[in-house]
Amino acid sequence: MARSVRFRTKHGIIVALDAETVDLCKRTVEATTEVEGVVGYKLGMTTALRLGLAETVRQFREHTDLPLLYDHQKAGPDVFDMAAKFAALCAEAKVDGLILFPLAGPRAVEGFVGESLKQGLLPLVGGDLPFPDFNMSGGGYVADDALERIIDKAVECGANHFVVPGNTTGKLRHHSERLKSKLRAPVFVVPGIGPLGGKIGELVAAANGCSVYGVVGRAVYGAPDPAVAARALVDEAMAAAA
Repeated sequence: MARSVRFRTKHGIIVALDAETVDLCKRTVEATTEVEGVVGYKLGMTTALRLGLAETVRQFREHTDLPLLYDHQKAGPDVFDMAAKFAALCAEAKVDGLILFPLAGPRAVEGFVGESLKQGLLPLVGGDLPFPDFNMSGGGYVADDALERIIDKAVECGANHFVVPGNTTGKLRHHSERLKSKLRAPVFVVPGIGPLGGKIGELVAAANGCSVYGVVGRAVYGAPDPAVAARALVDEAMAAAA
């Protein structure tokens, strides 16, 4: 079973720590960790490559006790027998959750979601990005219904947290409607807020009462005052839920 990862508010933001330097990421954490509605941090490839994943977690744990979610850009589109090795290493590094895009097929979903749960890690499962040319209908290479099929298989494996593009309300409305009939309390993590066009308030309103957490990077760590920027986004989410 996944370790007890509980986001502290029903809606809010997850800050993506993708800034150019580790020090800037740390300053962002220090400025935002006490902001109500900031529920966790996304650790990305750049910091993990600089420091190693375990050292990255160790250093950021000095600044926050909020969940640390690792995004391997994006783990899952790999042969399914890599899942156990990957999940074990991430658990050893003491992250709290993994962002997974198991595009390699049903066995990849079963492997990466299942092994994450075995290791006590929270799987956050996606398969779509907030770019117009990602799906086939926009000129990309990934089937338009790929995320729908990935989510259905992930639900069978025990997942209830899902990554859905946040720069269109239509996709979130569609997936939240479908999942409310399958799960008691599905949770949505939505990248694409801010520079990519997504608005957290509109997404909360479109989610059919499900929890929504915007993944926000530059709009927070690039702001003159990250705490003020984070608080404004949280306030927008909370106002939409009222």
